[in-house]
Amino acid sequence: MAYRYLFGPVPSRRLGISLGIDLVPHKTCTFDCVYCECGRTTDLTCERREYVPTDRVIAELDDFLAKAPELDYVTFAGSGEPTLHSGIGEIISFIKDRYPRYRVAVLTNSALFTDPDVRAALMPADLVVPSLDAVSEEVFSKINRPCRGITAEQVLEGLLDFAREYTGEVWLEIFIVPGVNDTEKELRLLKDAVIAIEPDRVQVNTLDRPGTENWVRPASPEAIERIAAMLGGNAGAIGVAYAGRTLPPESEDIGETILATIRRRPCTPRDLATLLGIRPTEVAKHLRVLEARGLIEPVEEERGVFYRPT
Repeated sequence: MAYRYLFGPVPSRRLGISLGIDLVPHKTCTFDCVYCECGRTTDLTCERREYVPTDRVIAELDDFLAKAPELDYVTFAGSGEPTLHSGIGEIISFIKDRYPRYRVAVLTNSALFTDPDVRAALMPADLVVPSLDAVSEEVFSKINRPCRGITAEQVLEGLLDFAREYTGEVWLEIFIVPGVNDTEKELRLLKDAVIAIEPDRVQVNTLDRPGTENWVRPASPEAIERIAAMLGGNAGAIGVAYAGRTLPPESEDIGETILATIRRRPCTPRDLATLLGIRPTEVAKHLRVLEARGLIEPVEEERGVFYRPT
């Protein structure tokens, strides 16, 4: 079966070997974040509906998971906001009922947690990774650029409601944009929010790959460490490189794995070699083929040459 809505498995910095599920068309999202590594949002919306066929996603999952692959997580992620899909709860329930050995993770920007249906849909998941980049309306609007009707106050209220109801793990992600949400005032507000949410982990992130807006720059490692220490004892930085189990090259289509990884986020050749556990010369060979096919393109950034989808 050719998979249209599954991608990977890909090695993740946080989640190990992860099978991705993309439930919305490219860059369909409730936010248009200035730092997004997937590019500018082309469909800025709050409308929940069946963006892709639920039964087709379930059929692909059934076909893939029936082969009993070794996975750390089945992850709802991709290039948009997964909770916009009205069938996400049905799909999560299918995985947990039919293939309970697999842990399910959901990466979300937290925008729709004010909707009780969204919170209920995510209850069977094992791990939810919500983001919260700002508490004040001014900073929230500047960083996340939400669709009309979403406010910082609503996002925080929804997160608090979800955290009270949810029995799985919550890893709260805070993305630092230097000069915007790293002021003393905003960090105090974020710390108060962390105390109220009581997540299992707080992951402090910053730009590592090309973002949407050129003016967004990464925070220094020292700044990230300082902010993590200020936010609390369970806060820490998200590492640049994946340091876990690698995919076995002999059993994977490396070219397709590289393409799936780049579609998820831009990568340097060194990133890919580390992620996949293969030689840089092997990575270079596949990159040349993908570039020649017009599927990827290089872009020069401070940390080196990144490859991104065309």
